[in-house]
Amino acid sequence: MSKRRNSKKVLFIAAIVLILSTLLLGCTNESKENSTSNKDSKDMLTLAWPRDIGEMNPHVYNPSQLFATSMIYEPLVSYQYGGKLKPHLAESWEISKDGKEYTFHLRQDVKFSDGTSFNAEIVKKNFDTILKNVDLHSWLGFITKVDQTEVIDQNTFKLTLKEPYYPTIQELAVVRPVRFLGDAGFPKDGDTSKGVTKPVGTGPWVLEEYKADEYAIFKRNENYWGELPKVKKIKVKVIPDAETRVLAFEKGDLDLIYGEGAISLDAFKQLETTGNYETSISDPVATRQLVMNTKKEQLSDLRVRQALQYGFNKKAMVDGVTSGLEEKADFILPTNFPYTSDIDVTPIDYNVEKAKALLDEAGWKLPKGKNVREKDGKPLEIELMYDSAESIQKAMAETLQSEWAALGVKLNIVGVELTVQIERFKANDFELNFFSNYGAPYDPHTFVNVVGSKGFGFNEAISSYPNRDELLKQIADVPRTTDEKERQELYSTILGSLQDQGAIVPISYIKKIAVYQKDVSNFTFPANRDEHPFTGISIEK
Repeated sequence: MSKRRNSKKVLFIAAIVLILSTLLLGCTNESKENSTSNKDSKDMLTLAWPRDIGEMNPHVYNPSQLFATSMIYEPLVSYQYGGKLKPHLAESWEISKDGKEYTFHLRQDVKFSDGTSFNAEIVKKNFDTILKNVDLHSWLGFITKVDQTEVIDQNTFKLTLKEPYYPTIQELAVVRPVRFLGDAGFPKDGDTSKGVTKPVGTGPWVLEEYKADEYAIFKRNENYWGELPKVKKIKVKVIPDAETRVLAFEKGDLDLIYGEGAISLDAFKQLETTGNYETSISDPVATRQLVMNTKKEQLSDLRVRQALQYGFNKKAMVDGVTSGLEEKADFILPTNFPYTSDIDVTPIDYNVEKAKALLDEAGWKLPKGKNVREKDGKPLEIELMYDSAESIQKAMAETLQSEWAALGVKLNIVGVELTVQIERFKANDFELNFFSNYGAPYDPHTFVNVVGSKGFGFNEAISSYPNRDELLKQIADVPRTTDEKERQELYSTILGSLQDQGAIVPISYIKKIAVYQKDVSNFTFPANRDEHPFTGISIEK
C-alpha cells in the first residue's frame, strides 16, 4: 500500500511539474513573442494612405503613388528649401554658355539595391527608355527638347538640348519620370511603359512585402550610399476612408498620418487640441486660386473682376473654412518658390463699398426692389464650378455665394467630379473655377507654361487682357533665358500682370499636415511636394 501511495504521489507531482513547465514554457514563449513584437514595432513606422501604392515603376504615372516611388528611386538633382538645387546622384554638373549642354558628374559610391553599379550607362538607358515615349512625358518641358544623350565615361553623362531651356535642372528633381531603375528591373523588350520586372532603385528603401489594396512594407536599404534611415521598416496601410484613418490612429494602430487632405481639418484640430499627439504644418506648397474666364461677357470688365475681389472677406473665409490651418494668400504663387519673392502687386483688401462703386461704374446697377444687378436687361449672374469631393472648395463656394449676394451678384455654385472639373476647365467651359498650382519643384515655370498653353482654361481666362499678346511672348521667352537677372525680371512682370488684371485671384496657401504619436520624432516635411518624409524620422517604443 505504501509503495502504491508513493507511486501515485510521484505521478501526481510529475503531472504538476509537467503542467507548471508547460505554463512556464508558454509564458516564456509569450514573453519572447511580446519581446519580438515590441522590437519589430520599435523598428517599424506604420502610416495610413488613402489608396494602394500602385506599381513601383519610376517611368509611369497613376496609380503609382509619388511618395512611395521616391522611397525607392532617386534623381540626379534634389530640390531643397528656397528652390535650391543640390547634387544627389550627380555630384556636380556644368551647363554650356548657350544653355544647351548639361554635363553630369555622377557619384562613384552608389549601387542599386541588388548590388549592381550606378553609372553613366544606366543613366543613358533610363533616359533613352523615357524618350521612346515622348508623348507620354511631354508635359515635362525639357523632354521634348532633348537632342542627344551621351556616355562620356563611366561616371560622366551628357545631355544635349535642341534649344536652351533653363528649368531642365529643376525638372530633373521631380519624382517621375526621370528617376533611375536598375538593369534588372527592365523588361526584356526594354519598354518600361508596360511595366518593370522588379523595383530596383538606389534609394533608401526596398519594397519587401506587398498585398494589393491592403498594405506595403518597405525595408531599409542597408547598403544605401546616403544617410541611412533611422527606422528599419515602413508599413503603409491602405485605409481609403479618412474617418477610419483617424480611428485607427487614436487606437494606436498607426504611428503617423500626413499629407494633403489625409484627414479633415476638423479632425486634425481635434487631435491637436487633445495634447496627446504631436502635430506639424508645412510651409505653403501651393496657392488655392479662383480663376475667372474673361471671355465671358460679365467677367470681361476689369472693374467687375476687381469688385468681386473687394466684395468678400478673404481672411475671414480662409480662417473659418480651414480652421486657421491655411493662410490668406496675397500672391498667385507662394513666395518660397524660385523667382516669386519679388512681385510688385498690391493685394486687394475687403471693401464692400468699393466693390459696389466699381459695379456701378461698370454699368451693373441694382434696380429698385430687386436683389440682382442688371445691365442692358441682363442679370449679373455667374457660375462657379468646384470639386464636389473637396469640402474646402464647397465651403468657400458657399461663402462667396453669400457675400456676393450682398453686392447684388447672383452666384450659382455647381459641384462636379474632379475629372469633370478638369475636362471643363481644359475645354474653357467655365465661368469661375477653383485651381491650385503644381508646387515645388514644378513652379513657377510649369504654372506659367500652362497659362501660356492653348487647350487649357487659363488661355480663356486672360483672353481680355489688354497686354495678352505681350504676356504670351514673355511666357514663351522666359524658359529660354540664360541670364539670371533677365529671368527674374520676366517672372516679376508676368506674375505681376497676371494678378493685376484680376483673372487669377489668390485665395489661400495650401499646406500639408501631419499628426503622429508622441514616440515619433524628427518628422520634417520635404521641400519637394511629392517626396517622402521618412529618412530622418525615428520612433521609440
